[in-house]
Amino acid sequence: MMRDVLLLVTILVCLVTDLKHRKIYNAVLVPSLVLGMVINFIDDGWVGLLVSGKGFILGLGLLFVPFLLEGIGAGDVKLLAVIGAIKGTEFVFYTFLGTGVAGGLIALGILLFQGRLGKALGNLARGLVILFSTRFRVVTFGDSSEQNLFPYGIAIVVGVLATYAVEVM
Repeated sequence: MMRDVLLLVTILVCLVTDLKHRKIYNAVLVPSLVLGMVINFIDDGWVGLLVSGKGFILGLGLLFVPFLLEGIGAGDVKLLAVIGAIKGTEFVFYTFLGTGVAGGLIALGILLFQGRLGKALGNLARGLVILFSTRFRVVTFGDSSEQNLFPYGIAIVVGVLATYAVEVM
C-alpha cells in the first residue's frame, strides 16, 4: 500500500513538472528512490532491498539506449528506474511495455494532428533501408528540435496506470 501511494505521488508530481517545465526533477526522484528502498527494506528486509536494486537497474537499462539515441531525456530514464526501485522488476517491465505503446500512440496522434504522418512514415522507411544497408550502424537524420518532442512523462504515467489496471484484472 505504501509503495503504491509513493509511486502515485511521484508520477503525478513528475507529470506536472514535465508538462509545465519539460523537466523531471531529481529533487522529486531522489527522495522517492530512497523512500522506496526504505519501504521495501522495512517490509521484506534484505530481500526487499534487493528487489529495489534489481528494479532500479532494470528500469535504468530499459530506457538507456533510447536516451543514448536522444529519443528521450535523462529524467524519463531516471523516473522509470525509480518506478523499478519502488515496485520491482516485473512491474517496471510491464510499465515499460505500456509506456512504449502509449508513447507510440501519442506520437502517432500528434503527427496525424499536425499533418506530418506521411513524412514521418517516409522517414521511418528511409531509416530502415539505411539501417539494413549499413549493417545496423546507427545513422541519425531529420529534425529533432524541441518542438517535435512531447513530454514523455505522459506516456510513463499511462504505462504505470495500465500496469495497475492489468494487475487488478
